[in-house]
Amino acid sequence: MEILDILILGSGPAALCLASELAKQNLNIKGISTKSPKEKWENTYGIWASELEELGLESLLSHRWSETVSYFGNGENKKENIPTNHNYDYGLINQEAFQNELLKKCIGIEWLNETAKDISEKNKISEVICLSGLKIKARLVIDASGHKSNFVKRPLKNDIAQQAAYGIVGKFSSPPVSEEQFVLMDFRPNHLSKKERLCSPSFLYAMDLGDETFFVEETSLASYPALSQENLKKRLLKRLNSKGIEVSEIFHEENCLFPMNLPLPYKKQFVLGFGGSASMVHPASGYMVGSLLRRAPLLAEKLATFLKKPHLSSLDLASKGWEVLWPYELIQRHKLYQYGLKRLMSFDESRLRSFFSNFFKLSTKEWVGFLTNTLPLPKLIYVMSKMFINSPLRVKLGMLNLK
Repeated sequence: MEILDILILGSGPAALCLASELAKQNLNIKGISTKSPKEKWENTYGIWASELEELGLESLLSHRWSETVSYFGNGENKKENIPTNHNYDYGLINQEAFQNELLKKCIGIEWLNETAKDISEKNKISEVICLSGLKIKARLVIDASGHKSNFVKRPLKNDIAQQAAYGIVGKFSSPPVSEEQFVLMDFRPNHLSKKERLCSPSFLYAMDLGDETFFVEETSLASYPALSQENLKKRLLKRLNSKGIEVSEIFHEENCLFPMNLPLPYKKQFVLGFGGSASMVHPASGYMVGSLLRRAPLLAEKLATFLKKPHLSSLDLASKGWEVLWPYELIQRHKLYQYGLKRLMSFDESRLRSFFSNFFKLSTKEWVGFLTNTLPLPKLIYVMSKMFINSPLRVKLGMLNLK
C-alpha cells in the first residue's frame, strides 16, 4: 500500500492555506474531504487590509473601506451617537478569488471525496480508515477540517464560549449604514428594553457593498451558552426597525457559530491540526484568515525538513509540528487573550461599551496589532497594561473580577 508523506483532512480555508504551501515542498500529498475543495465557500471573510498587503495579496479584496467606524455610545442623544473613527482600511475577501488562488497553488494534490472514520498509528505510520472502508497510510495526518475535529486531542472544557452571528446580504428600504462605510461594532442598545439589555450583549457589524446592497450582521462577541440564531435575527430586525429600516430583498443569509476559547491541543499526539482544529481562532476577535496565511509557510517548510528524516514516526512528526505551530511565545500570548476574553464575557453592555471606547484610544499600531495577534509578547503585555491603567474604574474592577 502507498504511504503518503502527508494526508490532509478538510478542504476549507485552513486546509487550502496549508496545502498551497506544502505543495511547494515536493512531497507526496493527498487530501480527503466530504466537500470538494472547489465547492463555493459560503461565509464572508473580513480582514484588515494591511494583513493582506503585507503578504502581497491585497488584490484578493472584493471591497475595501477607508471610512471605518464603531459606535460605543448608548444611542439616546446626539452626543451618544458620535462614531469612533478608526482611520484604518478594512476589506472583504473575494471568496472565489481567494479559493481559486489557493487551489492554483495546490499543484499535484488530489482530493478524495471521503470522510475519516478512524485514525491510528501502527509501526510509526498513521492509517486512516474512511467511512467507505478505504484505508490510507501517511507518515503524517493533518486535520484541517475545523473546530469540530474528532481526531485532535485537547483538555476537556465544558464552558466553551462561542461567537455567534446572524447576517443578511440584501437590499433595504433605506441604507442601514452610510454610503461607502464599514461599521466594525455598533453597540448602541437604545432599541432594546431594559430587560433585553441584561442579556448577553451583541453588536451590529455592517458594510456598504455598493449598488444599494448592504451586509448587516448581529454579532455576539463570545458567550456561554451561545446566543441562538433566532435571538440574533430578532435583535437585528429590531435594531433595523427602530431606525425605520425594513429588509426589501435577501440575497444571502449568514449563520456563524464557532468557539473562541478552545483549549490548546496536546503537543504529544500523532495527528497535527491546523486552523480551527488547532485552536487558531483569535480569542480577542474571532479572526483567523490572517493567521492562517502568516503561519502556513513556516509550518510547511519545517514539516518538509522533518519528513526528510525517515526514522521519525507519525507521533514524532506531529509533535514537532505542534512545537512549530504553538511555540512558547504564541502560547503565552494566547493565555493573555484567553484571560481578557473571560473577563469581557462577564461585562454587561454598558461596561463593554466603556471598555471598547477606551480600547480604541490606543495608538492604531497598538490596537491593530492586538486584534491581528501580531504584537510580540513584551509589547502585548505593555499594551494590555497601558489599557488597564487608562481604563475607567468600573472597567478596572471588571478586569480584576472585583465587581
